[in-house]
Amino acid sequence: MSLTIKQERFCMVYVETGNASEAYRQAYNAENMKEASINVNASKLLTDAKIALRIKELKSGHTKRHELTIDDLVKQLEEARQVALALENPQCSAAISATMGTAKLLGLVVDKNETTGANGGAIQHAVSIKIEFDDE
Repeated sequence: MSLTIKQERFCMVYVETGNASEAYRQAYNAENMKEASINVNASKLLTDAKIALRIKELKSGHTKRHELTIDDLVKQLEEARQVALALENPQCSAAISATMGTAKLLGLVVDKNETTGANGGAIQHAVSIKIEFDDE
């Protein structure tokens, strides 16, 4: 199966985004095209047998890449924590980082950010401008 560079790019973007029109925009020169034309062309590409086969191949690899589970990550973090503590000079900060990573994965720790200012108002931003003139 031989695809053009643009067809391959279309397939790759489609698998990542799930959006044929966006994949078409990124793979082809579509800046001067109407949205309806982009949609039609993207749809035509999806019905092409070679492209459909390539998308199926890419999706298979994509799925395998995303089979990592939270349990897998927790196991990896616990192994890293154990290694950090078992070193001749135990790396406590690495062990704590692994423990905190596990807690975040399990939803026990949630990062919070303030998105409003005092009393729920807007965040105030101060801007200062300094202008100097020569007295020549």
